[in-house]
Amino acid sequence: MPLESLFRPEQPSSGEAPCPAGPSYPGHGPYPSYPAEQAYPAGPPHGSPQPYEPAPPYDETASYRTPPVFGSPAGYDSPAYGRPPGQDSLPSYAAAPICGPAPIYGTPPGPGSFGGEPSCPASSYGTLPRSEPETAVQPELPAGPDVPAQPEPQYRGAPDDGREPYVSIVLPCYNEQDHVLREVERISRAMDISGLPYELIAVDDASADATLERLKAAEPNLPRLRVVHFPRNGGAGTVRRIGTQQAKGEIVVWTDADMTYPNERIPEFVAMLETDPTIDQVVGARTSEEGTHKVARVPAKWFIRKLAEKLTNSEIPDLNSGLRAFRRKVALPYLRLLPPGFSCVTTITLAFLSNEHGVAYVPIDYAKRAGVSKFRFVSDAYRYILQVLRMVMYFNPLKVLMPPALFLIGLGILKGIFDMAVHPLYFAINTVLIFVTGLIIASLALLADLIVRSRGDT
Repeated sequence: MPLESLFRPEQPSSGEAPCPAGPSYPGHGPYPSYPAEQAYPAGPPHGSPQPYEPAPPYDETASYRTPPVFGSPAGYDSPAYGRPPGQDSLPSYAAAPICGPAPIYGTPPGPGSFGGEPSCPASSYGTLPRSEPETAVQPELPAGPDVPAQPEPQYRGAPDDGREPYVSIVLPCYNEQDHVLREVERISRAMDISGLPYELIAVDDASADATLERLKAAEPNLPRLRVVHFPRNGGAGTVRRIGTQQAKGEIVVWTDADMTYPNERIPEFVAMLETDPTIDQVVGARTSEEGTHKVARVPAKWFIRKLAEKLTNSEIPDLNSGLRAFRRKVALPYLRLLPPGFSCVTTITLAFLSNEHGVAYVPIDYAKRAGVSKFRFVSDAYRYILQVLRMVMYFNPLKVLMPPALFLIGLGILKGIFDMAVHPLYFAINTVLIFVTGLIIASLALLADLIVRSRGDT
C-alpha cells in the first residue's frame, strides 16, 4: 500500500475549506470547523498493520511522581512545589530513610538537624539510642573517709543479778571507734571477775566517727553498760561531771578509753577505798611519760606539779592522772568547780588535797595512746597553771596572795631605810609605791580568807 494513502491531502492555507461530510443527525448540520487549528498527528487507525501500544498501567507505588502541569513552558524541569531540590529521582527520593524521621522543611532550625530529632544514632559518647528511653546517669560522689570494719564483740558480760551498783565507772569517749569495744570489754571482764556490782557509763561526747554505733552494738552483750550520748562536744571535764552526777554507785572511777591506763586494775583501787576509810581518793601515778610533745611536756608538768605541791603542802607524784577512784559523796560539792577540759583531773586532786581529804597514790604503767591525742600543749598547759592557782585561791587564798604581799612590804621597808641613810628625812616615790602595793595585796588576802571561811563548804 502506498504511503501517501495514509495521510490526508494538505488543505489550502487561505480561505475556509469545508469540512468533509460527516454523518448527519436529524435536526443537526455538519460539525463546524475552527480556523488555524493546529493539527496533531493522529495515532494509527484501528486495523493498521502496526501494532498499537497502550499506555502502561497506573503504578500506585510511584506516588512520588507529580502529575504534569499543563500549560508549563516546554523544557522546564524544576521539581514541583514543595519537593526538595535534588530528590525527584526514584533511587534517591523513594528510598527509605536510614534512621529517624525525615527533615522538616519550612520550620526554623532548632536543636538537632533542621529542627527535628537527630537523624543518626547516638555515637560512642555514652548516650543511649533513641529507640530506648533515656535514663539519667547519676554522677559518682567522691569517696568519703574509709571507716574501719565493725569489729565483732568478743566478750559477753555477766547477767544483771539485780543488785544496785556499788562502783560507777565513767568513761568519756570521743572519736575512739577503733578501740572503744576492746576498752569496754576489758573493763567489764575485770569487774565481772571481781564480783563487785557495777555500772559502766560510756559517754559519747559528740564523736564524729562511729564511736556511738560501736557502743550501741556492745550494749546487748554487756548488761552493765549504759551508753549516754551528748549532742555537742562538751569536753572531758563536762563528761566526767555529768557522769558522776548520774552515777548510782558509792565509788566513782574515772578513766580514759584510749588504751593507755591499766583498767584491769580498777578492782584494786576500789579495794583500797573499802579497806581504808581514811582514804577518799586513789590515784594511779604514772611511772613514765608516753604522751605527745614529750620533750616539752615533761618540764612543764614538773613545774606545775611543784607549784601545786608548794601551794598545798603535799607531795603529788602525778597531778593529772586520768585513772582514779574516789568516794562520790565527798566529790559532789566539788563537781561544780570542774572545768570542761583536761584540767578537771587536776581540779579534783587539788580540791581533795586543799580540803584535807586523804589521797593515796598507786604506781601504774602507762601505755602508748591508741588513736590521735586531743591534748594541745600550749593551750592546755596554760589552763593547767591557771587552774592550779584558781583552786588554791578557792580553798586557801592566803597561800597565793600573802607571799607576794609580804615580799613587797619587806622590800618597801628596806628601801625606806636606804633612803633615810642616803637622804635624811626623804622617802623616794618608788619606795612609797612598793610599800603601799604590798599593804593592798595583804588586805585582799585577808578579805579573801574571811570569805572562804564563811562559805561553809571547807
